[in-house]
This record gives sequence, structure tokens and C-alpha cells, in this order.
Amino acid sequence: MMLRTGMLVAALGLSGALLAGCGDDGSDAETEEATQNGESSSQASEGQTSAGDTNGEGGQQTASAEPVSLIFGTGGTGGTYYPIGGALKGVFEASDLVDDVQVVSTGASVQNINNITDGLNQIAIVMSDVAYDAVNGENQFDGQPADIQALAGLYPNVVQIVATEDSGIESIADLEGKRVGVGKVGSGVEQSAAKVIESADLSYDDLAQVSHTGYADSVTSMSNGNLDAAFFTSGVPNSSITGLMQSTDITFVPVSGDVADKLLEAYPYYETYTLPAGAPERYDLGEEVDTVAIRNMLIVSGDMRDDVAEELTQRFHDYLNSENVSVGALKQFDPDTMNQNLVAPVHPGAQAFYDSLSSEDGDADDTSDEASSEDADDAQS
Repeated sequence: MMLRTGMLVAALGLSGALLAGCGDDGSDAETEEATQNGESSSQASEGQTSAGDTNGEGGQQTASAEPVSLIFGTGGTGGTYYPIGGALKGVFEASDLVDDVQVVSTGASVQNINNITDGLNQIAIVMSDVAYDAVNGENQFDGQPADIQALAGLYPNVVQIVATEDSGIESIADLEGKRVGVGKVGSGVEQSAAKVIESADLSYDDLAQVSHTGYADSVTSMSNGNLDAAFFTSGVPNSSITGLMQSTDITFVPVSGDVADKLLEAYPYYETYTLPAGAPERYDLGEEVDTVAIRNMLIVSGDMRDDVAEELTQRFHDYLNSENVSVGALKQFDPDTMNQNLVAPVHPGAQAFYDSLSSEDGDADDTSDEASSEDADDAQS
């Protein structure tokens, strides 16, 4: 589809209670590169009281049930994880079980998992593919599975592939012989690009040029005619893409059919996603585009107290259902999917909350059935 628009994307405004805000530019997926190359983060010391139990039994509630202090690992200050941490800081601190929450900027998923394992963080945001590797002891966690547990799923990082209209690229197969920006080396973007290309029975060798460029450089190169297509893995919309759309005719390339089927079979942390048509806040496309996505997750240490984990999960759920959500990525997130497609074990406290929701839904259904039965009896009498 040919797209040219003068769209303007409004910057997300965060209240004074939040930390520095940002747009859904997907910088956290790009930040994974820095983590894997060992760059340091703004991190707190280990001296704080943690949410873990004092008797050393993972997931068990302590007798004292004292309020806990939490260090919340997020991502770079220019990404989406950081303002989410800022928003949830106030949500969690409203609980009598939480004394304070310190939100720290980190190198994102890999570092966040390592920090939780090392006791430096008690709660963090990560991408599902990295969490999957950590739980199963694969790739960068080879032979060293991490003791992390899930509180909730978050918004998806959507694989968005855009091509210049005059490149003629309409499918993943059409990338053969083209100049493609695949993201920075080792980044979450680059990992998704490699897997998608592989699922189309292609490799980097089949491309005319592989450019390990970040979002800004990919957009510049496409605008200048030096790249035919580029991968973006982020929330929707991606501000780099909306900027490109103001100056360049582009096409969104679908990830669907056999390519998507092979990808989902090989990598269970992917899920299907559809970019809707006619949604001004999501590119205002003329027709919908099928693609894939990797969900972000809210994780905690396996030794977090059950009562704390249940309280955090409930407060997050209630926040998502309120009018107070300030971060764009969370506004597009359906709270009913919080416990879906989780690739890490669910913390027992979080599971207790989800079980209570199911019980409430069951009671509501029973009440509805009884009312319907009474109405039917009245009609017959």
C-alpha cells in the first residue's frame, strides 16, 4: 500500500509523579545491544530492604509482613520501559505492603534479569524472548537458568517492516537482493530481523546489503535512497516510522502465512499481531497489516513474598482499568490479557490474583444464568 501522510504524533505527557517521559519509539529493544556488550547502568546499591522473604523460603509470606522496598529495573531513559516504571512507582507505593519504589535506568532485558538474579532489582520489565532464554538457560544464559517469575504480560513489541514504495517490496521474500536495515548488532531489533528472514528461507547472504543501523539512521538512509527497507521492533506507533511517513512513500511489509507459521513454531514467545486500518493513532493505514510481536513482561524474583506479588499484580490490573494511565503503550494494552502468553512461571502470588478474577467471572456467570432462568420461569407462568 502507498502511504504518504502529514501525520503528527503527539508527545506523551507525564505528570510530575512520573520520571522522564518518552514516546513509543522502541528504544528498549535497541538498548539490548548495550546490555549484551556489558555497558553499565544507573543502578542502586544492594543496601535496601528487598521484597524477598527473610526466612529464605522462596515465595513464602513472612510472619511480620513488613513493608518492602523495591528497586525497579527498566531501560534507557529514552525508551518506553523507563516512564512505565515511573508511572507504576506511585501505583505500587500506594500499597501498605510497599515502603518505597526506586526506579532505575538499566540496559533493559538482559541486565534486568541478571540484576534480579543478583538481588540488585526486585522487579523489572523485560522482553519475552530474553525471559524465555533466561528461564530455559539458553543463548546468553546458556547453562545458567534464571530464577525469575512473571507478574504480568505487558504491551507487545511489534515487528514493523517498512519499505520504500519504489523498491517493489511487498513480502519478506521480496527482501532478497535488497538493501535492508536490520538494527544494531545484538539488539532486540536485529534478533527479530534475523529470525523473520530465516523463517522466509533466506539469510543475510541473500540480501544485497545488510545495514546494522538504529532507527534514526535507518530512516535517514531510506529517505536518502540508500536503503530499501528496515526493521523496527517497538510499540505502535513508532515515532521514527511516523517521521519517515511525512517525507517518503512507504509500504508496510506483512509477516504472515508460512513465514509467520514457521516463526511461531520455532520461537514460542512470538504472537500474531495486526496493525489496524483507519486508526489515526496507529499510522492511519488504508488496510490492515498482519505481522508478529514479542510481548513485554513484568517479572520479579522467585523469592518475592506471595502477599507482595499478589498486591502488585492487583494494583497493576486496577491501574490499567482506571482513567489514570499516562503512558501510551499501556493505554493500548488490554488488561484482560495480562496473564496470557507468559513464557516464565507465574509467581504464586500473581496466580492467586488471577484465580480470584476467574472466580469472580464464574460467580457473575452463575448470577446471570440464575437471572435468565428466573426470567424464563416468569415467562412460562
